[in-house]
Amino acid sequence: MSHLGIFVDRKTLSNSEQLNALIHCRDVAEEMGHDAHFLFPVDIHKIPKMDALFIRARTDPMNVTYVAARMASLHSIPVIDDPEAIQICGDKINMYSHLKKKHVSIPETVFLSRHDLSVERVSQLFDTLGTPLIIKEPSTSFSLRVEKVSDIAGFFRVARRFIKMSDWIVVQQYIESKYDWRVGVLGGELLYACKYTIPSVTFKIQASVNGHIVYCGVESVPADAVPPHVIQLGLDAADAIGTGLYGVDIKNNNGDAYVIEVNDNPSLESGEDTHYPNVYQKIVSHLLSN
Repeated sequence: MSHLGIFVDRKTLSNSEQLNALIHCRDVAEEMGHDAHFLFPVDIHKIPKMDALFIRARTDPMNVTYVAARMASLHSIPVIDDPEAIQICGDKINMYSHLKKKHVSIPETVFLSRHDLSVERVSQLFDTLGTPLIIKEPSTSFSLRVEKVSDIAGFFRVARRFIKMSDWIVVQQYIESKYDWRVGVLGGELLYACKYTIPSVTFKIQASVNGHIVYCGVESVPADAVPPHVIQLGLDAADAIGTGLYGVDIKNNNGDAYVIEVNDNPSLESGEDTHYPNVYQKIVSHLLSN
């Protein structure tokens, strides 16, 4: 009997959808004949006793999930997601650099250092990338510190705020769309696909509007109803990062598809798996067959 560690924290369990998904994951593992153990940060010393580790808390190179992933890796324990992918996806410049190196389609993207912030340079970016522009702080997640700007003054207001957190910012061409595709990939194969419908009051899948958080709508979509080039782009983007579990966000505009984001260890609690009932079986098998 194998032992699967499911690494969680209090924030993970505070959301009823996430809690139900975790319980479902545990039940699936036990139905497959494995022992499943929920591990909190205080239980990190138990990781070497596990046969595999599934991280279900927010991954970030600067928090305990990275320590958990690194500990599993050092003990040759299969882990989702691995520390290398956490480092890549936790830094937008690192992530986009990997995608560019593999010639994966992304919006026109420029990395701008604090020393490049000049009216002349910003004016040039509007001329070459168009209006509006998207500015991202490299360590952003859940659409935080991602802003759309339409003029030089707005650009500097956002850039000066972000540059306090990082020596660099990411500037991208704006790709308009009413929804994003999310392509889930595990071990280089399609795991699930869904549409994230963008709320009309924002351009992001999650945003604070008038003091309230608004979320995108999630619709699971059968693989045969997803444009084949979107699925292939998702597979290519995941391959540029590693062999773990990834959620690739893609915009498909007038037939041209662009990777907006690669999320290591993506969410699975909002109905993404509706048309893919074996998602957790595949994850557990992937972890415990290595």
